Amino acid sequence: MNQATLELVRASLRGAVDVEVSPTGLTPLRLPARARAQSDSDWMRIASEQASGVRLEFRTAATWLELTVETTGLYLPWVPEHVRWAVFSSTVDGDPVADARVTGGSELHLAEPGGPRFVKGESAVARFELGGTGLGERRVVVWLPQTDTVEVRDVRADAPLAPAEQLDQLRWWHHGSSISHCIEAETPRGVWPVAAAGQIALDVTNLGFAANAHLDPFTARAMRDSGADLFSLKIGINIVGGDTMKRRTFVPAVHGFLDTIREGAPTAPILVISPILCPMHEDTPGPTVTDPETGERRGTPSTTPDFFEPPLTLRSVREILRDIVQTRSMEDPALYYLDGLDLFGADDIAELPDGLHPSPAGYLRIADRFAGSPVVSSWIGAAEGSKE
Repeated sequence: MNQATLELVRASLRGAVDVEVSPTGLTPLRLPARARAQSDSDWMRIASEQASGVRLEFRTAATWLELTVETTGLYLPWVPEHVRWAVFSSTVDGDPVADARVTGGSELHLAEPGGPRFVKGESAVARFELGGTGLGERRVVVWLPQTDTVEVRDVRADAPLAPAEQLDQLRWWHHGSSISHCIEAETPRGVWPVAAAGQIALDVTNLGFAANAHLDPFTARAMRDSGADLFSLKIGINIVGGDTMKRRTFVPAVHGFLDTIREGAPTAPILVISPILCPMHEDTPGPTVTDPETGERRGTPSTTPDFFEPPLTLRSVREILRDIVQTRSMEDPALYYLDGLDLFGADDIAELPDGLHPSPAGYLRIADRFAGSPVVSSWIGAAEGSKE
């Protein structure tokens, strides 16, 4: 990648927190690079490198645009070969054009005997036909795949490219689990925080990390230092599913996460969202056990529950989060609570194919309900009021 292209890509990037630059290209990251030194989890590193919500925004009169990329996808044995494409999406002045699907990238094999294995792939070209000959400059947005790490190596078009101007939108930083990462979505624009942001005109940065919403301090610090106008946290399913906390540790961890954000954003509205429906963990603690061949999941408590320190369930997590917000909001009126069951509940069970993750249609349903929620309207209204 030459210097001019590197500067163009860096200046056009949205939804990334940091970048990694190599002699061959630029890789967007969804956490500061320094955060990787504070976690020894391969899953966390991979999830934060996968480009959910990350996009390139250009101003151009081009009729076609090409990205040369090298993708790295997570290989899981139960995922059919034909869905291991990396899907790129694009819009022109907000209107979608045909997606670009690329194959042949690198693969990271984790769920196999013998430990992690990396299989080197080849670079590929994602091409978009933008149309519009003679229409002048337009805003062209290219959404990177939420399923993959993406190194952008080159950008070409049949007209000059420039970074698009920043839109006059509130900046929203969201943190959550795989249900916010949305690997199962059909396209990057089907990621529910992305789809919701499009409906309510927010500039979204998605810190949804599959299997990794554990109230990590480095995630809280990234949000604290972001300068965002709005924050939301959708927490609980990974903590229950991983059996990583009990009530004793969960309650102060939630308070500590909120306190850290408040250090850098003392008045910005914060929305706490409890877990959506997951029947296997509504009343059954974790850990979640995944069959390494089929991907089937089930809740399997590892020990006999301790009468004095019972394990968390989704039902108890919702109660805890509601109580924390209710108590804190007496002194912090910019703190809001949204019950995850209002986004996806018992009537939506048909859109929960693996018992844990919504289907692509289920994610879009969450986006619609989030965008139409009165709580969300109040949360946004508070941010708009503070900007006036």
